[in-house]
Amino acid sequence: MSSSLSSSAVGAGDLVQPGALAAMRRLRRRARAWVIILAAATLASAILAAGIGPVPIAPGVVVDVVLTTLSGGETAGPAGAIVWSTRLPRIAMAIVAGAVLATAGAVFQALSRNGLADPYLLGINSGASTGAALVALVLGSGSALLFSFGALVGAVGAIALVLALAGTAAARGPYRLVLAGLAVGYALNAVTSFLIFSSDSPEAARSVLFWLLGSLAAVQPLSLAVAAVFAVVGLTAAMVAAPAIDALASGDDSARSAGIEPERARIVMMAATSAVVGIVVAAVGGIGFIGLVVPHLARRLVGARHRLVLPASALLGALLLVAADTIARTAYAPQEIPVGVITGVIGGPLLLILLRSRAGTSSASPRHPRWHRSKGTTS
Repeated sequence: MSSSLSSSAVGAGDLVQPGALAAMRRLRRRARAWVIILAAATLASAILAAGIGPVPIAPGVVVDVVLTTLSGGETAGPAGAIVWSTRLPRIAMAIVAGAVLATAGAVFQALSRNGLADPYLLGINSGASTGAALVALVLGSGSALLFSFGALVGAVGAIALVLALAGTAAARGPYRLVLAGLAVGYALNAVTSFLIFSSDSPEAARSVLFWLLGSLAAVQPLSLAVAAVFAVVGLTAAMVAAPAIDALASGDDSARSAGIEPERARIVMMAATSAVVGIVVAAVGGIGFIGLVVPHLARRLVGARHRLVLPASALLGALLLVAADTIARTAYAPQEIPVGVITGVIGGPLLLILLRSRAGTSSASPRHPRWHRSKGTTS
């Protein structure tokens, strides 16, 4: 009797399994297709953005300038100088910064198991801004490397303070981490405001104040190179750690069953991610909403697995920031709007749409991982 039941159970499993596997393969193919589409859209947006401005330049000319310069040739005429020296550096920085901020948001949301976590709300942007403002206004240094180092130290120090205030893993809930981040962020913003107010150089204070709102207007080649190197290393490390991030997003018990020490892995990943964010903030200033909104959009497109969420977030973030920067530098030309203002205008309604649509869907949807508090945690 028992053998017949076992055989029937195996037979049922054999009937269900192929269909489930086929569905998983379809979802993965669709997710990979979205990543390819986003990569193509990001490349196209960069080409189009390089041609938009007071001097319009055709996309074909932009491509010709880039290919000619990369092959070692010289581009004649003003179009070459405008594209290669003026527009492409800030577009490249927008791609780097957007990718880093969006990927960092996806990582922080998974590690904290809170969909509201992002570099801005966790106080990391504020820490980086305070460190960079300290270098610029107190030390009076214009060195890009020292500026980046100050932002890096400030960002890592901020996340360390947030983790300390949030308490141990046993007492830390997903909302407690965000609340600690808000407290640290407000305190560091106050410190930065005091540094600006007490500065002896009105011009330096004015430039720092504009930079705090987010700007790609004064991208330096060294800052771009440093940010790009950190971005490549950070994004590669995040992709390697994607299975561990999946395990941590499922809860500490799942992480331990996969051989991961949750608290240690969480601290290392948060510190490393904060360092990369600090380097980017030193180059572009405080830009909000990208790290908060973009990961949710990415999960809607590719599902919850971070091996696909991370590249999708990076590409979406790059695409969004390139578009936002193009609007910022052309909407009121020759004056320039801080790009952080544009991302806020775009990100606010997007977040409301996401919240509204998510409220109308089931919380058990596989595209929206449920980040519930573990037993014994408090908020």
